[in-house]
Amino acid sequence: MEINWVVIAVVILLVVLVIVLTIRKNLKEKKKLENLLNNDFKKAEKVDIDADDAANEK
Repeated sequence: MEINWVVIAVVILLVVLVIVLTIRKNLKEKKKLENLLNNDFKKAEKVDIDADDAANEK
């Protein structure tokens, strides 16, 4: 039985290509998720401070 090196090389090349594409897509998704989480929060409401109220209660 003779080893078919061409077929083995093609399979290895395809596996490496799939791994590289998966890693690149994962990095893009990670950046999108990071931006979403950094910008997706409720901003604190600005509270007007009354100078006459010493306790500054709401």
